[in-house]
Amino acid sequence: MPGTRHFIVATAGHVDHGKSALVEALTGTHPDRLPEEKARGITIDLGFASLDIASPSGEVFQVGIVDVPGHEDFVRNMVAGVGAADVALLVVAADDGWMLQTEEHVQVLTYFGVAHAVVALTKADRTPGLEQAMDTVRLKLQGTLFADAPIVPTSIVSGLGIEELRSMLAHVLGRTLGARHINKPRLAVDRVFTLTGIGTVVTGTLLGGGLHTGQQVVVQPSGRTTRIRRMQSHNQDVDASGPGQRTALNLSDLGVNDVRRGDVVTLAEYGSPSRVLDAVIQISSRAHRAIKNSSRVQVHYGSGHVGATVALLADDDVLPGSRALVQLRLDRAVFVFEGDRFTIRDWAEQATLAGGIVLDTAANPRVFRSPRCREYLQRRAQAPGDTVTWVESLLSRDTLARRSGLLATSVFSQEEVDDAVDRLGAARAVKVAGDIVCLTSAWTMLIENAVHAIEAHHRAHPDLLGIPLTELRTRLGPIAEATAALDVLILEVCDRGFVRDGSLVRRVTHRPALPPPLQATGAFLRTQLTAKPLDPPARSILTPDAVSLRTLRFLVDTGEAVEISADLVLASETVSRAREAVVSVIRDKGAATLGDFRDRLACSRRVLVPLLDYFDRVGLTTRSGDRRTLV
Repeated sequence: MPGTRHFIVATAGHVDHGKSALVEALTGTHPDRLPEEKARGITIDLGFASLDIASPSGEVFQVGIVDVPGHEDFVRNMVAGVGAADVALLVVAADDGWMLQTEEHVQVLTYFGVAHAVVALTKADRTPGLEQAMDTVRLKLQGTLFADAPIVPTSIVSGLGIEELRSMLAHVLGRTLGARHINKPRLAVDRVFTLTGIGTVVTGTLLGGGLHTGQQVVVQPSGRTTRIRRMQSHNQDVDASGPGQRTALNLSDLGVNDVRRGDVVTLAEYGSPSRVLDAVIQISSRAHRAIKNSSRVQVHYGSGHVGATVALLADDDVLPGSRALVQLRLDRAVFVFEGDRFTIRDWAEQATLAGGIVLDTAANPRVFRSPRCREYLQRRAQAPGDTVTWVESLLSRDTLARRSGLLATSVFSQEEVDDAVDRLGAARAVKVAGDIVCLTSAWTMLIENAVHAIEAHHRAHPDLLGIPLTELRTRLGPIAEATAALDVLILEVCDRGFVRDGSLVRRVTHRPALPPPLQATGAFLRTQLTAKPLDPPARSILTPDAVSLRTLRFLVDTGEAVEISADLVLASETVSRAREAVVSVIRDKGAATLGDFRDRLACSRRVLVPLLDYFDRVGLTTRSGDRRTLV
């Protein structure tokens, strides 16, 4: 059953070519809202209108129209309005033809990745050379993404072409995918105002996911937490809004000065703002100047802009028609995703220089020109929309990552990331161990390091049964810090002739043996434990130094001795005989007291009490009051 799809259409074109009037003819709403705009008769800031179009297939296209200023003094505002556009409505006056701002607006649209357009040739009723005007526009569009865009002659005076333009918009929108839903909602704020009795309201185009009333959100880059009190879309109260919809949010506990154009309303789990970005930029062949190293520029992203210094990865200037890897060192923090598009204008904002794609939001100036960073950025720049390449490039640089947070601050959905990991895993390019994703080559090396660590521990401590997992984890580093990853690693190590024994790992063939320096101490301790089996010296007397302490640990680990309590150690044979005696006493008595056990074992309370407590702990006996029975 046909449903409703949501799109954003942004106007573009030179000043006084009739963009706002055309929007009014299409929608019935004049987008100019400022008194100064009405007084001067030109658009200064962004204007908005809505339009519902029925497609031939029966779908309803709910279109938010963003009307942008065409004057060269307000290009900054124009750029703020087109970043979320699905389709451009390029307006060219038939009498004036292609102008400077027409050219710059087409460049900006291209840099932001707007791939579809409809050209409205306005004032067609008063232009005798209409065919020639259309041919000129077509010629100017050659070599751009809009080379095949339909051109519709229009006139708001006579009504010429208005219905055809509406139909052509429906046709182009019908073959446009529209905004993607990746479960990562972001609303780039383009208006902020306050209403009496309501409070602070922000508007913008919602991208990436949905928001709903009552939801807790965060305003970036300030990081201030707030809640959505009310929500509107296309001037209607709604409980939820989704990707591609013009949305107004009434935010609680925020003043009108706490948020501004360029801020982003999103969720807290999508990271923090960035001061340094690694990116790839492309300068149009139509541009008039190059970008040099350390150039000061204005970077336009989402609905905002920020000053920046450009660091080039290569030594050469970036010439018109070329692309390059750069690092943008921003004057203040901004909130963007990896994969976001942006536009670069010169510092004085007199010319648009380039467009780009963010490759890394956690860029580091100290390693920017390192070979590893260069390879990482080159791979991403060559395939900016390929999730597999982005996952693989990250692991090639960092060796490992947590799957749950992989590319969390990117334009890829979790489903796309999971699919990329699964594909890399099937190709044996990566190893997935719990929440850890690791390059297969690094995983293989990790197993080798684990084997070497266990063998080295056996050589250094032949008296010990094996290496503790805590020590092995420390030796192996970050991957082993994840318990699930360590468990998978140990399983693979065990396939190589090792075994996990409780909290220890050892080679299957390893048999603990006292080294020669400890053998005399071992003989002495055995004598001490067996001379008076149920009256041995206290542990503090048995182990006055590190050598005797290590030797006693060997006897306990190998089962020759048993730790009864913190200060009592008995020979294993003694414990076995005592166990038989305890069982015998209880079977005779049914329930035995401390005195019953003392009579049979003939030992002091110093030994008897901790020994009986030990049998309680190991599940042989259970105590009720002053009597014990068998479990």
